[in-house]
Amino acid sequence: MAEVVQTAAGMWRAVNPRESMPWLSSLTVPWWIAGGWALDLFVGVQSRLHRDLDIGVFRRDVLQVLSALHSWEFFEAKGGELTRLREGGLPRADVNSLWVRPAGTTQWTLELMLDESVGDRWIFRRQPLIQRSLSLAVRHNPEGIPYLAPEIQLLYKARLVRTQDQIDFNLIAPRLAPEARAWLREALAAEDPDHKWLSALDARSAL
Repeated sequence: MAEVVQTAAGMWRAVNPRESMPWLSSLTVPWWIAGGWALDLFVGVQSRLHRDLDIGVFRRDVLQVLSALHSWEFFEAKGGELTRLREGGLPRADVNSLWVRPAGTTQWTLELMLDESVGDRWIFRRQPLIQRSLSLAVRHNPEGIPYLAPEIQLLYKARLVRTQDQIDFNLIAPRLAPEARAWLREALAAEDPDHKWLSALDARSAL
């Protein structure tokens, strides 16, 4: 049974990635597990309790996702406020997250993350020159569950570096393949040339 996590915006039903597979199995567009669960899928074990389950999709495909979850409710999450997405409507261009729950329930189940793309390339919305081909941006665990590549997930976490983000970096960075580590270093340097993770990545590359 999934645990329930209380937050200021209500309760979250802390589901795991396996539970999401039937909900999204009808999709013919790319989707992937994001957030802390993506890092756990990369490592192969659950490292901690996750408040929610983040699902990443390309913004261009959001209508297909809404259709696949037609019996669910969607709320735009922006600036600490939740706004119900009208039926048949699209999220506003400046909204990057949707909170999702089955209609008639009170517990949030998924956070839908809207990512940018050009052709078959994932685009970092905060710095569009930072890109990754879809074949490298999305990986699959042995069960076939798609998840966001760990170097990309760490890039998202690098903006604020909360305590848990630093713990995640310490766990994941040593496990990155040389090419993935080099990509993360270049992306971090492009966004923040003084980021504290750069020296750690350099030291790991020198080993």
